[in-house]
Parts: sequence; structure tokens; C-alpha cells
Amino acid sequence: MNAAPRVLARIAELLAAAAPDERGALWHLAEPGRELDANLVRLPPGAEVGEHQEDVLDVLLVVLAGAGSVRAGDGQVLDLGPGTVLWLPRTSRRALAAGPDGLTYLTAHRRRPGLAIKPPSGAYEGGEGPCMLDRVCPECGRLSQDPAPVFCSRCGERFPER
Repeated sequence: MNAAPRVLARIAELLAAAAPDERGALWHLAEPGRELDANLVRLPPGAEVGEHQEDVLDVLLVVLAGAGSVRAGDGQVLDLGPGTVLWLPRTSRRALAAGPDGLTYLTAHRRRPGLAIKPPSGAYEGGEGPCMLDRVCPECGRLSQDPAPVFCSRCGERFPER
């Protein structure tokens, strides 16, 4: 059976339906069997997504509304405005900041591989720390690589204060 193309969302309608102060992921791709992830994210004026690094996936970011900037790991600052298409290559360090009117953007990337339990082997003694719940995004469930995250790098949701 072949899958058929279909409209999943209309961005203007999603933005119109969202409360003016609603922030974080307003929509995400959730179709079963997909090989792609996408998120519609809104950051309020002055909000930031702290510096982080995605080691596995390239991310395409398209600014839909508002303005802001991206600070690259090398200190370079890139201005963002409506219609800007930004490539965030895997392993690049970056931080996003919304301008005075906020920042609304769409991200797309290959679907993240699922978590797997590694088979036992004599050399493997690693694994996750005993408790990393303070690094799990309360909105989308992503584990942050940042030991003290402020905003989720996937959906933009603010982590609870510690």
C-alpha cells in the first residue's frame, strides 16, 4: 500500500488559534511510520534557547514570523527574519534568541532514532546517569545534552526552575 500526500496543518490557522502568549511547540509532525520530524515553535519576545549541540541530526530552520538571532559556537551571530532559511549542521553549537516581537519558526529534520537498550558486553560499562529527569523536556520529552538546560532545543519549552 502506498501512502498518499495530505495536508497536515495550515500554519496561519495554527498561529491564529494559539493564545498570544502561548510558547514552545505549537504543532509537531506525529504521523506514524514517518521518517521526518517537524515542529512549529514560538518563542516570546526576548526568550532564548540556550547554547546546545545536536550531535546526530542536521536541522533546517525556517523563520515564519518575528525576528531574532542565532549565535554559533564560534561566536558568529546570524540575524533571523521572516523567510530566513537556516541550516544547522549536526555537531554545530548554537543558541537562539528571539527579538522584541518574538520569533516563530518551523524546524525539520530526519526522525531521531528511537532509544535502544544496548546488549551486554564485557567492555560496556556506560549508560545514563541514575537520574536525569531534570534534563527531560516537560513538553516533548527530549533529553537535553546540556547539564543545566533553560530551553528545549527541539520545541523551545522552558525547563522548570531548579
